[in-house]
Amino acid sequence: MQLHDYVAAIVFGAVIGIVARILLPGRQPIGLILTVLIGMGAAVAGTWAADRWDLHSDKHLTVGGQTYDWLVIAVQVGIAIVGVGIAALLARAFSADSGDRYDYR
Repeated sequence: MQLHDYVAAIVFGAVIGIVARILLPGRQPIGLILTVLIGMGAAVAGTWAADRWDLHSDKHLTVGGQTYDWLVIAVQVGIAIVGVGIAALLARAFSADSGDRYDYR
């Protein structure tokens, strides 16, 4: 792999993570770096899952000479939505102000 492959993976992961946050209803109390990391993980996991279960379509997207399968992208975004949702739940559960909802007076 060359440097531009790593840069493309980071950008693609960021796009997948941001799309997942847009599609997931409500506010997610997680930062941009975690969103990008979840997107990158989802891109890897989605590619693996699509190859494993032979999920491919004849519809393709070409960006900068690279060809992407729409069905694989859909699997990647779906996994990213689940990842962002889990991260948001964990962030809410472990946030410092989560104890404010109980009044002990």
